[in-house]
This record gives sequence, structure tokens and C-alpha cells, in this order.
Amino acid sequence: MNKVIFLSLTLIMFGSFSYSQNIYDFLRLDGSARAGALGGSFVSNNDDADVIFYNPAGIELLQGNPASFSFVKHLMDINLATLSYSTEFENIGRFGAAIKYINYGSFDEADDFGNRTGEFGANEMAFIIGYANNLDENFYYGANAKFIYSGIADRSSTAAAVDLGLHYAIPDKNWNFGFAVLNLGGQLSKYYETSEAEDLPLDVVVGISKRLENLPLRLSVDFHKLNEDRDDFIERFKAFTVGAEFTLSKVLKLRLGYDNERRSEFKIGSTAGVAGFNAGLGVKVSDYQFDYGYSSLGLVGGLHRIGISTSL
Repeated sequence: MNKVIFLSLTLIMFGSFSYSQNIYDFLRLDGSARAGALGGSFVSNNDDADVIFYNPAGIELLQGNPASFSFVKHLMDINLATLSYSTEFENIGRFGAAIKYINYGSFDEADDFGNRTGEFGANEMAFIIGYANNLDENFYYGANAKFIYSGIADRSSTAAAVDLGLHYAIPDKNWNFGFAVLNLGGQLSKYYETSEAEDLPLDVVVGISKRLENLPLRLSVDFHKLNEDRDDFIERFKAFTVGAEFTLSKVLKLRLGYDNERRSEFKIGSTAGVAGFNAGLGVKVSDYQFDYGYSSLGLVGGLHRIGISTSL
């Protein structure tokens, strides 16, 4: 098996994990331990630096100079890490910066006769710069500029994209509404010059969250991939996620989430197990927030996420 076949298998393998047929599908993966535990319901978030990955408008509601780091132990040798930061510039607006990086491990390289000739690796990353400001009272807008790189063996591809977002808040009722268009752009360079340009994982997302008045509970619902063609109108809302965050004390939070499309995609035969279900904890120690999240892929396995955040 030659190297070209290995490259194809690598792309197909990760495409199946990300439930799509686009390149750069790592952009869809939840890096944040908190967001992952909530099933990815984060487009209406208003208090976490990692919101830059879900809705750039949300960074305008942040306070101080929050920073967050997360690590994801994916299946096999796949590992992902994210880093995000946000700060306010007086009379200009709030800016954010983030990096998302994924490494797929190493693969055997062989010639056409199956003779091993070496190893090669595969990795991808995205660099993000975001800006957000007020559109009106309790109404915010934001945009990210994104540079994306993908490298597999001696081949590479680059792309440029933007994220656009809106956020509307009703503070006295603890309602937050989010809307985002993610990964709007195209390739700058292709893996092979003779190949056709490939699509980015464009995602149109709307979401809503509500912090209950008489319970220490915040509920959130997101609808993803609203831009994708479906067989009928109802099917357009198939890719929904639900999250619940319970504040158990000043230092401890319990999180639960559900991803409807993931449960459907990882159903094997008539059994899905607990695919699509997510859970996690958040623990605050001094000025640091430690988070853990687990996402089930049913019989295939599960993803483990850890994160730490603070204000610099």
C-alpha cells in the first residue's frame, strides 16, 4: 500500500469521526471541556473565553482578560488542544485570539509491494483573531478571521475563513440568544494542484440559553448545520444539542449534554448505547476553573476533555 492510499484513509477516518464530508472537519470538534460536556450547546454562551470558537459575538459579554486551555484525548492516537484569550480595548471593542490544534499520530509508509519505508504524520491547526462590539442595547455582533493549515506527510493545504455572529441578551430574565455562521471561506492551497478545491465545514447555528430563577440550573439548546440540505423541513433540525449546567455550590458544577446527530451517526445495528450523551464537572479553586468532560461515541468509545481557565 503506498503513501497516497494512507493519506486517503486518514482523511476518510477522521471524516467519519466528524460526521461530515468536508476537509478541515477538526473545526467541528468541541475542544472546550465545558462545551463538550454540554453537548456543544455553546452558541449563546456569555461567560467563557472558549465562546470564540462557537460565536465571536459572545466575547463582547466577557469580563476582564479571560484565558482558557483545553486538551482532548480522542480515539486511538488522536489528540486535540485549544487555547483562547480575550481582552478589551477602551473605545475600540473587545478582541479575542485562539488556536485549535489536532494531531492524528503517526502512520506507516509503505511502497506498492507493502514494504515499510518509514513513517509519516498528520496534523491540522487553526489560528483565530476575533472582534466584538455592541450593535444596540443588549445586542452584540462579532467576527473572526481564521487561517487554517492541514499537513499530511509531505502534502499540505491552507484555507482562510471567517466566522460571523450575533448575540442578544435579556439580562433581567437571564435569557441569551445566539446566531453564528462558522467557517465561511475557501482553500488557499490544495493538497494536489490538479485536484478541485474542497469545501470547508460551513455551519449555521442558532441557540438559546436560560438560567432558571428558582433553580441553580442553566439550560441551553442549539441547532447546528441549518445550512445543509435535508430530505424534508423537519430533518433540517436533526442536528440539535441540549445542555444543562447545575451549580451545586460556589466551587462545583455538574454538566450534562445530549447530541442528537451523534447518537444517530454512531448507532450500530439497532444499538446506540449511550452514544450522544455527555457529562462533566467544573471545579473552582481560588482563581482557577478546572473542567472535565466526557462524550460517548457508543460502542466506538468516548472522548475525554480537560480544561483550565482563569483571568490574566
